[in-house]
Amino acid sequence: MGKFTITNEINCNEETFWKIFFDKEFNEKLYRGHLGFPDFRILEQRDSDTETIRKVAGTPKMSVPGPVAKVLGSNFSYTEEGRFDKKSKVWSWKMTPGTMADKLRNEGVMRIERIGDSKVRRIAEIVIEAKVFGIGGLIESSAEKQLREGWDGSAVYMNDWVKTHS
Repeated sequence: MGKFTITNEINCNEETFWKIFFDKEFNEKLYRGHLGFPDFRILEQRDSDTETIRKVAGTPKMSVPGPVAKVLGSNFSYTEEGRFDKKSKVWSWKMTPGTMADKLRNEGVMRIERIGDSKVRRIAEIVIEAKVFGIGGLIESSAEKQLREGWDGSAVYMNDWVKTHS
């Protein structure tokens, strides 16, 4: 099982960060355009006084070693269910893959810290687990690489979005 943390700086205040994070247009352009997902859809998003719940489905662009691609299949997709606790300001999520859901686990939490008047640090703590004999470690390391690239790419995109949409 792999546990790792990804940290990025985003050039906006806390309120703007969360507004963008939950913006439908931003997410569709981020995933389909910038990150190259063949498919990304927000299936549900509900708000209450205490939380925001969002469910999405995605098919990521995959760049993984041959053995991993063979096990995951050519149309790897997932469903992500996330919850934002408005009091603690923590986003937690769990991804369920379309294949091998009983053997693959990806979940985590994300929070932000204010580091200036118009800058925050986004901190994502992520868990990846692949219970696949012989290549579990390779799947985990490949997933970590893909996730690091995706989170870093999303930070660049979010910073560009802030510049052009503020």
